[in-house]
Amino acid sequence: RRCSEGCCALAHSMLAASAAILCAVSTAYWTLAPRMPTGVALRAPRQLIAPACSALRGRGGATALGSSRAGRVRAAAPAVEQAEAVSDAPEVVSMDELVSLCKRRGFIFPSSEVYGGFAGFYDYGPLGVELRNNIKRAWWKDFVHKREDMVGLDSSIIGSPQIWKASGHIDGFSDPMVDCKESKLRFRADQLFWARAEVGGELLGYVSLLESGDMEERALAMATKMKKKAGRQGELSLSPLKDFTEATAEEQPLIPSPETGNPGALTAPRDFNLMFQTSVGAMSDAASTAFLRPETAQGIFTNFKNVVSTGRVKVPFGIAQIGKAFRNE
Repeated sequence: RRCSEGCCALAHSMLAASAAILCAVSTAYWTLAPRMPTGVALRAPRQLIAPACSALRGRGGATALGSSRAGRVRAAAPAVEQAEAVSDAPEVVSMDELVSLCKRRGFIFPSSEVYGGFAGFYDYGPLGVELRNNIKRAWWKDFVHKREDMVGLDSSIIGSPQIWKASGHIDGFSDPMVDCKESKLRFRADQLFWARAEVGGELLGYVSLLESGDMEERALAMATKMKKKAGRQGELSLSPLKDFTEATAEEQPLIPSPETGNPGALTAPRDFNLMFQTSVGAMSDAASTAFLRPETAQGIFTNFKNVVSTGRVKVPFGIAQIGKAFRNE
């Protein structure tokens, strides 16, 4: 009997220790898994801790160990639950960590990195270009090859300026932009919001911030901080938030920059065309001005008649295209 009790105690100790070790293994998995070399696989933590969970929670095991041993088994249950919680916890990954991982694995490289990089542009690496081509082939097979009412097209990235004139892109494909003269940053005027803060009916100042889901709360906090800094007494009121395009010429110099917080740093809104402009031919003048396509759809529209006459298709049908589009955003 003494030997049997000793064996049960040893088994319980081993199970409790296993639960603690598996908890640490689960934590290490989420830390190391994203950093493992290609081709190296780790078993998921839930697969690792499943046998221990079953052993610790099984009624048969508790009965075999006896009531005193079962109490200790129940005491070990929180360790198992902690291990399961760690295995289910989602990992928070920042954009910098994601870009770094993609670069180490050969998916995406910052463009022109040897010359300091070029913000907003990336190059596909050896694995990235294979992944991209696999997605393109799968998409094309599903939407074109497997359907009888779809045909393919690959149009030029540069078209006649008359196309973009007729579609309204030259006159209307623009965003109102505002520059900060101090930080040299540029903001979309319709995404920059401001409000007038008053204390006791008298002007306290203006607050500005970029569009977000909690703009009202942030604007009120900024106005409260402004009131405290000015040492003003009285009831604080805040006007409804408006975007910068709604500010009058008199109000614009009083609205602070969301980057520096200083009034008078923002320029007046002006339209900024989102198309990339280039010149076609040896001479660079108004007649040679052309644009890189801002969307792939225009080539489909302009080639519709050609596709109907050569593709042996009848309306309704679809035209598929995979290609690059260029927007100066």
